[in-house]
Amino acid sequence: MSNHPNHMRTELRRVRYLGSARSGTTGSMHMRLTSLALVPLTVGFVWLALSLVGKPYRAALATLSQPVASIFLLLFILAGIYHMQLGIRNIVDDYVHDEHVKEWSLAANLFACFVVGIASVYAVMRLSFL
Repeated sequence: MSNHPNHMRTELRRVRYLGSARSGTTGSMHMRLTSLALVPLTVGFVWLALSLVGKPYRAALATLSQPVASIFLLLFILAGIYHMQLGIRNIVDDYVHDEHVKEWSLAANLFACFVVGIASVYAVMRLSFL
């Protein structure tokens, strides 16, 4: 019998102890949380968009420049972009097998999500301060 402290651990226990990368559930949990947050945010966004249908330009601009609408739009955009970034990262991790291509794909994903996020936040802030 071995005197090693882990000699009673099964292979499954060793895997559960360390995990594949010691943080395997973090991305999955963030994906689920953003999904949960996006349900009411999407319903509210659709409601806001439908309330603007048929309104003149100035009335739509006045509605979108209200602080509650701006904060709501920012939450929707940021949660959606973070959810998109996590989803694309999962797809790249699962289906891209060449390490060099995977690194570049993940970098491009992060950059694209950052650019879309900054542009969207700028647009909402520009509307809210008119």
